[in-house]
Amino acid sequence: MAKEFKITSIRLKELEEELHYLKTTREKEVAEHLKEARSFGDLSENSEYDEAKNEQAQLYGRIAEVENILAHAVIIDDGLDGVEEAAAGRVGLGCTVKVRDLELDEEDIYAIVGSQEADPKNYRISDDSPFGRAMLGKTVGDMVTVEAPVGTIQFEILSVEK
Repeated sequence: MAKEFKITSIRLKELEEELHYLKTTREKEVAEHLKEARSFGDLSENSEYDEAKNEQAQLYGRIAEVENILAHAVIIDDGLDGVEEAAAGRVGLGCTVKVRDLELDEEDIYAIVGSQEADPKNYRISDDSPFGRAMLGKTVGDMVTVEAPVGTIQFEILSVEK
């Protein structure tokens, strides 16, 4: 069974636009670069040709990756699951969670997203991460223990919103 990719409708649109760009504009650019490099002569000693072939391979690899994501995408913000979870005060995919680090007594707000949209620097945490897995299904007021690479961290859930 293929892996499902949980993404928002916004990310779905971004991936569709990227795929269109890769298959049209970018593919023509790479083909032109390859054609130009081929014109330089002996292919066995032509570093421009090797570079163009590598560029082409990377392009086709990214196209295949995006097509796979789109083929197995599950939209998380258009359904009612996240809304129902947030309405019940439970953490779910697509929710925003305000937590307090009990050791540091600091508050932070995190969005729980699918792995394709994770961006920890911008507080967008994957549901597949230790933090995301620990938060899922918890409610406001719960104390959550997260086993992180730096050790065990305890959080209190202060609020859950969609």
